[in-house]
Amino acid sequence: MTGVDLLPEFDLEMANTRNMLERVPDEHLAFKPHEKSFSLLELASHVSNLPTWVGITLDTSELDLETDRPWERKEPTSRDEILVDFDEATAAVRPVLEAASDEDFAKTWTLRTGEEIWFTMPKAMVYRQFALNHLIHHRAQLSVYLRLLEVPVPGMYGPSADEPQ
Repeated sequence: MTGVDLLPEFDLEMANTRNMLERVPDEHLAFKPHEKSFSLLELASHVSNLPTWVGITLDTSELDLETDRPWERKEPTSRDEILVDFDEATAAVRPVLEAASDEDFAKTWTLRTGEEIWFTMPKAMVYRQFALNHLIHHRAQLSVYLRLLEVPVPGMYGPSADEPQ
């Protein structure tokens, strides 16, 4: 499966993610549902940055958490900045995904911390599990934060309790 084949799903998930991020209330950015949880700002910022993992995966053969920091950036301080980060990340990686071939997805990718290897797997699996599913997981967490804050939660794959149509 080439990157072109994955674009409809990518575009849908990015649109759904943007819709969720648009709901983040600036007045509750410090909210944490539990002391061990991210704040709303930290979680939304993480979600906004996760599309960059598509490019990291397809443009490199490994990531060493000890030395590499391709995701580092100025942390956003508002919903508007979160949305700018998300839009920039999505726009930057979409052409990378579009250009990816079967051969690109078959190559292996490794996540490590120095000598410790966390995993090595084909880039197709890294794209699905480490990039896309990772984003969807944290987007779902974001929906719970919004629900707890009484912010209407948008539907992702159909209606939601707040948007039944």
